[in-house]
Amino acid sequence: MNTFKQSAIEILKKEGKPLHYVEITRLAMKYGILETESAYPEKTMNSQLTVDIKIKKEGSDFIKTSTSTFALNPHKKEIKQTPKIIEIEKEQDERIKIESGFIAKGGEHLVCSELLFRGFNASIMSVDIGIDLSAIKDNNFFGIQVKTARKNSIGTYPFYIPRISFERNNKGNIFYVLLLKDDEQNRYLVLPSNEVEKKIKEGAIYYVNKKGYSLSVKFRDGKIYLGNKDYDMGNFLNKWDLIK
Repeated sequence: MNTFKQSAIEILKKEGKPLHYVEITRLAMKYGILETESAYPEKTMNSQLTVDIKIKKEGSDFIKTSTSTFALNPHKKEIKQTPKIIEIEKEQDERIKIESGFIAKGGEHLVCSELLFRGFNASIMSVDIGIDLSAIKDNNFFGIQVKTARKNSIGTYPFYIPRISFERNNKGNIFYVLLLKDDEQNRYLVLPSNEVEKKIKEGAIYYVNKKGYSLSVKFRDGKIYLGNKDYDMGNFLNKWDLIK
C-alpha cells in the first residue's frame, strides 16, 4: 500500500472520526507519517482515497461520509485483487513517483545553478549515493543534499530526510540545502550536516517510522522557524557562504 493510503488509515484510526482530506493530509504531515515530495499533497490524498473507493467499492479501507470527507470502512469485505485493480494502483504509485521525481530533480538544478553563480564547480551526481550534488571551490570538496518543498495548506514547508542517507553522510563537508519553492521567489535554507544533527538532538527534527527524519519550515512575522518559534533559522536563510 502506498504512503498516502497508509497514512490516511493511521490518522483516521488515531482521530476516530471522519475527516476532510485536507485535514487528513495536515495531520499526517504534522505527525511525520506522510513522506512525500508532492507539490500538492492534499490533492494527491483526495485522488488516492477516491480512486481506492471507486475501484474496490466494499473492499476499500475507506468510505465517503460527505463531500471530500472520509472515514474508515467499518464493513470492509475481503476482495480479490483483480488485474484491473493491480494495474490502477500501479499507475497511481508511478504517478506519485514521477511527480516527486520531477520536483526533486528541478530542485537539484536550481541549487546547482546557485552554486555555479557563486564560483563553485558544481554538478549533479549521476548515481544516487545519498548526495545530490558535488561542489568544489578553492580545492575543497563539498557534498550537497537537496530537499525541495512547496508550502502546504497549513503554511509550512515539509521535508523528509532518510535515516540511512543521513547517517552515511553525516560529515563536516556535507550540507543540506532546503529549497522553499514559491511562485514568487525561491528561498534556500543552507544547513551544515552538524546543524541538522544538533536539531535532531534538540527535538526540532523528528525521527519517524524508524526510517528517517521529518522537519517542517515556516515563516511567521518575517522570521523563519524550524518546527516552532523556539528554533529561529534566520542565520541559515540564503547563507551560501556557510559552504566553506
